[in-house]
Amino acid sequence: MEGGLSMWKRKDLIGIEELSREEIEVVIETAVSMKDILKRPIKKVPTLRGRTICTLFYEPSTRTRSSFELAAKYLSADTVSIATATSSVQKGESLLDTVKTLEAMGIDLFIIRHSASGVPSFIAKNIKAGVINAGDGMHEHPTQALLDVFTVYEKKGKLEGLKIAIVGDIFHSRVARSNIYAWNKLGSNVILCGPPTLIPPYIENLNVKVTYDLNEAIEDADIIYVLRLQLERQKRGLFPTLREYHMFYGINQERIKKAKKDVLVMHPGPMNRGVEISSEVADSLISVINEQVTNGVAVRMALLYLMLGGKSDENPV
Repeated sequence: MEGGLSMWKRKDLIGIEELSREEIEVVIETAVSMKDILKRPIKKVPTLRGRTICTLFYEPSTRTRSSFELAAKYLSADTVSIATATSSVQKGESLLDTVKTLEAMGIDLFIIRHSASGVPSFIAKNIKAGVINAGDGMHEHPTQALLDVFTVYEKKGKLEGLKIAIVGDIFHSRVARSNIYAWNKLGSNVILCGPPTLIPPYIENLNVKVTYDLNEAIEDADIIYVLRLQLERQKRGLFPTLREYHMFYGINQERIKKAKKDVLVMHPGPMNRGVEISSEVADSLISVINEQVTNGVAVRMALLYLMLGGKSDENPV
């Protein structure tokens, strides 16, 4: 664990694009120890006692926000959760002023989600406290990609050479972008699939293959990563109907047969059941969707530990 602390030098985590393969591996290695804590009857260690973490979310969130708060509490850090609807933001206070005010109260690390790409990076450059990007616009969602990588590593024991099919609304997905960067750095082969209107132009420049044929995408796939249709971000007319989308791109038991027998099905949540994925698949033995949620807590614990620096001679477990 001491090696992990000496390897991690970043004040902030803004995106997977900026991380090296070695840094990703350090997070995964640390998360293994953190998951041991989650298996205990009493899930609490004193590692970050005296540290204070603030979750500042300008967009709705259940999984990410809750898992960060639980991760902090399991490591004995104090947490402050700011709901923008009831904060001074409603009085016209700027985001930077809000953050600087909270920093002056002693916040050590901010977890920020915002609808505008680049906001966590902007904040990080203007404060001394650390910043973790919990999702910014259509840019990145780095902790989701890290928990996804950890989940696959746990199940497959390797990442090199795996075929990863990412299916759905690639265009609006910050999760897809972070995952593409992560899988590429770790030696996996990524293929993207969705309606032409939901595939960004020039996405092949990120060293991925693109197909509009779902059968081609999932043939012999090791991982099928299903994305949520982000209807709240979309303009109308990107595809005819939800029923037609499911007909061509929905993951169901019949289509799964084209993948490898030991295929894993993943989804970042929340799911639109019956649209991008059928309940039969989502609730099946090949689905690791619930494991992703559990691993999200372990990975976020690992990041808090690395960024807030438990003592280098201290094992958090």
